[in-house]
Amino acid sequence: MPSIPQPLVPDDDGSADAALASALAAFSSGTADAGAVVAALSGARLLVPVVALLTSSEVGEHGLRQEKESEMALPKLVGKDGREAVPAFTGAESLRLWRPDARPIQTTVPLVCQAAVHEEAAAVVLDVAGPVPFVIEGAVLRALAAVASGDVGGLGPEVTVARMADVPSAPEAAGAQEPARAAGTSGRRRFGLPWRRRA
Repeated sequence: MPSIPQPLVPDDDGSADAALASALAAFSSGTADAGAVVAALSGARLLVPVVALLTSSEVGEHGLRQEKESEMALPKLVGKDGREAVPAFTGAESLRLWRPDARPIQTTVPLVCQAAVHEEAAAVVLDVAGPVPFVIEGAVLRALAAVASGDVGGLGPEVTVARMADVPSAPEAAGAQEPARAAGTSGRRRFGLPWRRRA
């Protein structure tokens, strides 16, 4: 699992960045495009979840399996099409909506994207459980990861500043179909709800 440095924000109360929350609300209502969200993300503090993963267990004297060792790790999500994604959240409340037991770690969008690329994940999913899910993938994911690594010279010519707003539309970012219904949909790639955690 990638290690994401924690910026020092001692007075952080867990609230979502006001500009980012406003951009996401406008995006959801159709009064702003995805580029406005990308612009707001550039200066926002995000939270990534760290959870305890069981690494070994043993059978106790009464035949019950019990935890022996565990480690803290950054989880990944799996979409309906099998692609993996790294979850990130605008604030503590949206993190609790997804998984109340997760520990929040402060980070920035370039660092989250860098972690996703390092883990060969296809996307970063923001606020997967709401209020407004948003997906960062493709050229934008690679460009933001390059910002964190300082390797912008390695980007292809298709990634330019003008194309940084080329992110999924609202249906792509917030598709929410049950697995049974998804079988009858088209083959278009998209992440949907509910998520399953990677085994």
